[in-house]
Amino acid sequence: MFTLTAILRAKPGHEDKVKAALQTVGDYVRAHEPGTASFFVTQSADDPCLFVTHERFADQAAMNRHNNGAGSQGFFAEAGAFLDGPATVVTGPEVFEK
Repeated sequence: MFTLTAILRAKPGHEDKVKAALQTVGDYVRAHEPGTASFFVTQSADDPCLFVTHERFADQAAMNRHNNGAGSQGFFAEAGAFLDGPATVVTGPEVFEK
């Protein structure tokens, strides 16, 4: 498995727009990305502007298809203006799974 974690910060007052756009990505992933094993989004209980995605892919090629696909590209088109800076992204091969 290959993983991607993205840390996103919404501009204050735009949390709901970013959350909705992330949910739209999730719906797209569920319907169109068989190579995406899981796609989770967390909104911080302490800081509602902070979102973290936890994504697992069959391999790096599946991650690349996801990142370059309509779901991810649509997210940044829809929510990009509401993000407070660039995403922090960590990718790599999974080293442990439960």
